[in-house]
Amino acid sequence: EVQLVESGGGLVQPGGSLRLSCEASGFRFSGYTMKWVRQAPGKGAEWVSTINSGGERTTYATSVKGRFTISRDNAKNTLYLRMNNLKPEDTAVYYCATSDGFRGQGTQVTVSS
Repeated sequence: EVQLVESGGGLVQPGGSLRLSCEASGFRFSGYTMKWVRQAPGKGAEWVSTINSGGERTTYATSVKGRFTISRDNAKNTLYLRMNNLKPEDTAVYYCATSDGFRGQGTQVTVSS
């Protein structure tokens, strides 16, 4: 059974940092491009970042470039998203997803003073 389990979300003040994790199981994680997407209340899903299977190539949405860093540890079947200088508009449920669209249950990130 394919599973993606996100963790690491929470409440943080503007300017703060969080690191999200996504533990994968049930498929060959090291063979898949992975991505993070987010969904804010009342809005559609927004792509955040993508990393290729080996971790050498990354891309970012303009809204997070320079503040977020995607990475992966294929030995641990885990995907990460380091988020720095968080802004209120980053508030959303964050999901990790495979390149073919399967995603986890999400983790809530709230940026507020």
